[in-house]
Amino acid sequence: MSKIKVGLIGAGGIASAHIRGYATHSDKITITAVADAVPETLAKRAEELSAESYADYHDMINSADIDAVDICLPHHLHADAILTAAKAGKHILCEKPLCLNAEEARQVLDAVSSAGVTLMSGHNQLFMPAVAKAKELIESGALGKVYEVRTTDSFYNNFDPANMGWRASSKTSGGGELIDTGYHPTYLMLHLAGGVPVEATAMLSTHRLTFAEGEDSAQVLIRFDNGVVGQLVTSWAYTPAACTERFSVVGELGSLYGTKSELSYTLRSGESKTEEFEEVDTFTAEIGHFADSLINKTRPLHTEKEGIEALGIILAAYEGAKTKTIAPVIQV
Repeated sequence: MSKIKVGLIGAGGIASAHIRGYATHSDKITITAVADAVPETLAKRAEELSAESYADYHDMINSADIDAVDICLPHHLHADAILTAAKAGKHILCEKPLCLNAEEARQVLDAVSSAGVTLMSGHNQLFMPAVAKAKELIESGALGKVYEVRTTDSFYNNFDPANMGWRASSKTSGGGELIDTGYHPTYLMLHLAGGVPVEATAMLSTHRLTFAEGEDSAQVLIRFDNGVVGQLVTSWAYTPAACTERFSVVGELGSLYGTKSELSYTLRSGESKTEEFEEVDTFTAEIGHFADSLINKTRPLHTEKEGIEALGIILAAYEGAKTKTIAPVIQV
C-alpha cells in the first residue's frame, strides 16, 4: 500500500481536527471521498478537499475508490458505519465511542474479525508525549506493581439548548458527558492500568447543564484483573482546581503524575525527575499512526479490543450508578 485513500464519513465537527492530520501526512494518506447528510457541509468539504462527494456513506463505501474510512459521525451511527465498512473490506478509523452497547460491540468485533480489516479506535490523547513517557516508565518496571491510576478530563463547557444538538439526547449520544468527553479519561485509564477491566461503579451528577438528558459530570471507580484500582473524574460543568493532574499512577516503588506537557515521577529510592514536552496536535499524530499501521501492517495502539473495553467500563459505571451497586464489566 503506497498512499492510502480514505473516505471521510461525517464532515462537520471533529472532522476538522482529522483533516489537519491528513494535510500534515499527505505523503502517505489522503482523503479522496467524503460523505455527509447535510448538503451545505458536504459541498464545502468536497471543495476544500478536492474529493468526491456522497450524500450517503453506504454509497461511498460501496462505490468509491478508497482503502479506508474515517468515521466522524454522531455516536449512534458509529456501529452501522463500521459494519458497512468492514463488510466492504475497508480499514477503519473511528472516533470515540466505538459504539453504544454490548450487542453493537459484539457485532463490531465479529465484523472486523471476519473481514480481516484493521480498526483503530480514535483515542487521540494517547499521543500526548507525557502519556507515552508514563507508559514507558510503567512497562519498564520503574514503579513496580501498579496499585492505583487516576485520570481527569473536566472543563467548563458552553453548551446550551441551541448548540448542543444530538448530544442533548441520550438516544443519540448513548448517555451524557461520561460516554462523550468522559471516554478520554476512560481509555487513558485503560492504557495506564495495563489490565482488563472487571467491575465499575459511578456517581453521576447534573450540576449545570440541566437541559440535557444525560449527566454533565461523573466520578467513576474501576477495578482491573491485575489488581489496579482506577479513579476517574470528568465534567462539562466546571474547570477543575489548578493542581489537578491529567493522570497519575501509584505503584510499590514510586509514583508519577502528568499533564498535557509535563511528567513528574518520584521513586522510593529517592530518584525524582520532571520532564517537559512540547505540546503536539494529538489528532495529527493519530492520523499519522493510522497511516503507518496500514502501510507497515502493524497493530494500532488501540483497536476494537480497547475500544470495547473502554465502552465496557462506561456501561458498567452507568449500571452501577443506576442500581447503586458495583457492576461487572460485560466481556464481549
